[in-house]
Amino acid sequence: MASACSVRGPLLFPVCSGGVAILPATARFLHFREFPRAGHLVSPGAGLYIGAMRFHLPFLKRPPLVAVVRLNGAIGMPGRGSLSDAALAPVLERAFRKGKPAAVALEINSPGGSPVQSSLIGARIRALSEELNVPVYAFVEDVAASGGYWLAAAADEIWADASSVLGSVGVISSGFGAHVFLARQGVERRVHTAGESKSMLDPFRPENPEDVKRLKVILNDIHANFIDHVTERRGGKLHSDENLFTGEVWLARRAEELGLIDGIGHLKSKMQERYGEKVRFRRYGLKKPLLSRFGLQIAQDALAGIEERAEFARFGL
Repeated sequence: MASACSVRGPLLFPVCSGGVAILPATARFLHFREFPRAGHLVSPGAGLYIGAMRFHLPFLKRPPLVAVVRLNGAIGMPGRGSLSDAALAPVLERAFRKGKPAAVALEINSPGGSPVQSSLIGARIRALSEELNVPVYAFVEDVAASGGYWLAAAADEIWADASSVLGSVGVISSGFGAHVFLARQGVERRVHTAGESKSMLDPFRPENPEDVKRLKVILNDIHANFIDHVTERRGGKLHSDENLFTGEVWLARRAEELGLIDGIGHLKSKMQERYGEKVRFRRYGLKKPLLSRFGLQIAQDALAGIEERAEFARFGL
């Protein structure tokens, strides 16, 4: 007995009595029967059981996906949780490639660290963004200073909280001198080298002006690389200011006036503004184990934590 059919739904598929919908296909018809908890697709000569699995329909679009990568801590420091290119490489690869994200958002909270690791991480972010045509947005939390700002500048746009600390476009080298202490203890330092600069900046010997002069040349060259990176990434957004590249830091509103950031904004609300209220988020980051290795690893992590805390303290955090 023939069943009555009618056209229903926005896609104008004919639905027949008994719950049978005839869907157009390239070479044949597919029949869809609804069951209490599963779908049953039947085509001439073959059946495909979907069961409780989700049936992907190409005409049903899911909300855009934003991959969120957390970059928290000092860069290139000893310790298991430090940010480095080697540690972040698989994290960034997954973030940019998994699920075809509409954008990648960087959550940055870093006082800086190694200029080389900052450069490598930033270069990796730019390479993936350009290869996959995925825009990158940086969202600064407490601080993005020095190497932390280098990472932020790798993004296409930089947003921050009104109280975020940003900038410190400069280079620093610091250490201690222990030669007076050793002399008081009656300890004599003996150093033999081949090459007059091999023992440069030995902390157990009095500071040599020639060593300091050579160090400043290196620092100035690294500073020039930093300035080139910021100038290239921020382009015409930067405003002329004599203090822009002196290592000074600013709160977000002043940083916005200088062109170091694009404005005040937070991750969720800004991404909803760009990609809709139903935008999906998928988070990525370095995983810290519940228990670190025993012995020296614990001691190393403790010392690294103290050093990282000192880096944050430089910015009042």
